[in-house]
Amino acid sequence: MVRAIRGATTVKGNTREEIFGATTELVCEIMEQNGLTRDDIISIIFSVTSDLDAAFPAAAVRQMGFDRTAMLCTYEMDVPGSLRKCIRVLMHVETGRRNDELKYIYLKEAKKLRPDIVQQNGRMED
Repeated sequence: MVRAIRGATTVKGNTREEIFGATTELVCEIMEQNGLTRDDIISIIFSVTSDLDAAFPAAAVRQMGFDRTAMLCTYEMDVPGSLRKCIRVLMHVETGRRNDELKYIYLKEAKKLRPDIVQQNGRMED
Protein backbone atom coordinates (compact mmCIF):
# COMPACT_ATOMS: atom_id res chain seq x y z
CA MET A 1 0.00 0.00 0.00
CA VAL A 2 1.27 3.48 -0.85
CA ARG A 3 0.98 6.05 1.93
CA ALA A 4 2.24 9.61 2.48
CA ILE A 5 3.99 10.83 5.61
CA ARG A 6 4.40 14.50 6.52
CA GLY A 7 6.97 16.21 8.66
CA ALA A 8 8.85 19.44 9.21
CA THR A 9 11.75 20.96 11.06
CA THR A 10 13.51 24.29 11.33
CA VAL A 11 17.06 25.58 11.22
CA LYS A 12 18.68 28.49 13.02
CA GLY A 13 20.70 29.69 10.06
CA ASN A 14 20.71 29.54 6.29
CA THR A 15 23.81 27.39 5.93
CA ARG A 16 24.54 24.14 4.14
CA GLU A 17 25.50 22.52 7.44
CA GLU A 18 22.25 23.53 9.17
CA ILE A 19 20.06 22.44 6.25
CA PHE A 20 21.88 19.13 5.82
CA GLY A 21 21.83 18.38 9.56
CA ALA A 22 18.16 19.20 10.05
CA THR A 23 17.07 17.34 6.92
CA THR A 24 19.05 14.24 7.87
CA GLU A 25 17.63 14.30 11.39
CA LEU A 26 14.06 14.67 10.09
CA VAL A 27 14.27 11.89 7.50
CA CYS A 28 15.99 9.52 9.96
CA GLU A 29 13.33 10.20 12.59
CA ILE A 30 10.49 9.59 10.11
CA MET A 31 12.09 6.32 9.05
CA GLU A 32 12.71 5.16 12.61
CA GLN A 33 9.29 6.10 13.96
CA ASN A 34 7.55 4.41 11.02
CA GLY A 35 9.77 1.33 10.72
CA LEU A 36 10.92 2.23 7.19
CA THR A 37 13.95 1.24 5.16
CA ARG A 38 15.34 3.05 2.12
CA ASP A 39 13.62 0.50 -0.13
CA ASP A 40 10.21 1.46 1.34
CA ILE A 41 10.54 5.07 0.23
CA ILE A 42 9.11 5.81 -3.22
CA SER A 43 9.67 9.57 -3.41
CA ILE A 44 10.28 12.62 -1.25
CA ILE A 45 9.14 16.18 -1.83
CA PHE A 46 10.86 18.87 0.22
CA SER A 47 9.72 22.45 0.52
CA VAL A 48 11.64 25.24 2.20
CA THR A 49 10.70 28.74 3.16
CA SER A 50 12.03 31.53 0.96
CA ASP A 51 14.75 32.42 3.49
CA LEU A 52 16.55 29.09 2.89
CA ASP A 53 18.68 28.81 -0.22
CA ALA A 54 22.11 27.62 0.96
CA ALA A 55 21.51 23.96 0.02
CA PHE A 56 18.99 21.52 -1.37
CA PRO A 57 17.48 19.25 1.32
CA ALA A 58 17.51 16.40 -1.21
CA ALA A 59 21.31 16.66 -1.43
CA ALA A 60 21.52 15.79 2.27
CA VAL A 61 19.39 12.69 1.74
CA ARG A 62 21.46 11.66 -1.28
CA GLN A 63 24.48 11.59 1.08
CA MET A 64 22.52 9.09 3.19
CA GLY A 65 22.58 6.67 0.24
CA PHE A 66 19.26 7.53 -1.39
CA ASP A 67 20.74 7.53 -4.89
CA ARG A 68 17.74 5.87 -6.60
CA THR A 69 14.89 7.66 -4.80
CA ALA A 70 12.95 10.34 -6.68
CA MET A 71 13.21 13.67 -4.84
CA LEU A 72 12.12 17.23 -5.51
CA CYS A 73 12.86 20.50 -3.73
CA THR A 74 10.58 23.52 -4.00
CA TYR A 75 9.65 26.69 -2.15
CA GLU A 76 6.79 26.84 0.33
CA MET A 77 4.19 29.57 -0.15
CA ASP A 78 5.40 32.81 1.43
CA VAL A 79 2.42 33.55 3.67
CA PRO A 80 2.81 36.61 5.91
CA GLY A 81 3.40 35.62 9.53
CA SER A 82 4.23 31.99 8.72
CA LEU A 83 7.04 30.02 10.33
CA ARG A 84 10.46 30.96 8.90
CA LYS A 85 13.57 28.85 8.24
CA CYS A 86 11.38 25.79 7.87
CA ILE A 87 11.96 22.58 5.92
CA ARG A 88 8.86 20.51 5.18
CA VAL A 89 8.70 16.99 3.78
CA LEU A 90 6.10 14.83 2.07
CA MET A 91 7.37 11.26 1.81
CA HIS A 92 5.60 8.61 -0.28
CA VAL A 93 6.20 5.12 1.08
CA GLU A 94 5.20 1.51 0.65
CA THR A 95 3.93 0.17 3.96
CA GLY A 96 1.45 -2.24 5.42
CA ARG A 97 0.48 0.31 8.06
CA ARG A 98 -2.86 2.09 8.05
CA ASN A 99 -2.92 5.90 7.85
CA ASP A 100 -3.80 6.16 11.53
CA GLU A 101 -0.71 4.09 12.40
CA LEU A 102 1.73 6.41 10.63
CA LYS A 103 3.70 8.94 12.64
CA TYR A 104 4.14 12.41 11.21
CA ILE A 105 7.24 14.04 12.66
CA TYR A 106 7.56 17.71 13.60
CA LEU A 107 10.82 18.82 15.19
CA LYS A 108 12.20 22.01 16.72
CA GLU A 109 10.11 25.15 16.00
CA ALA A 110 8.05 23.23 13.44
CA LYS A 111 6.17 21.65 16.35
CA LYS A 112 4.09 24.82 16.31
CA LEU A 113 2.69 23.80 12.91
CA ARG A 114 0.92 20.69 14.22
CA PRO A 115 0.81 20.56 18.04
CA ASP A 116 -2.01 18.02 17.80
CA ILE A 117 0.27 15.53 16.04
CA VAL A 118 3.26 16.27 18.27
CA GLN A 119 1.18 15.44 21.35
CA GLN A 120 -0.13 12.22 19.78
CA ASN A 121 3.41 11.10 19.04
CA GLY A 122 4.63 12.05 22.50
CA ARG A 123 7.47 14.14 21.06
CA MET A 124 7.24 17.31 23.10
CA GLU A 125 10.81 17.16 24.45
CA ASP A 126 12.89 18.56 21.53
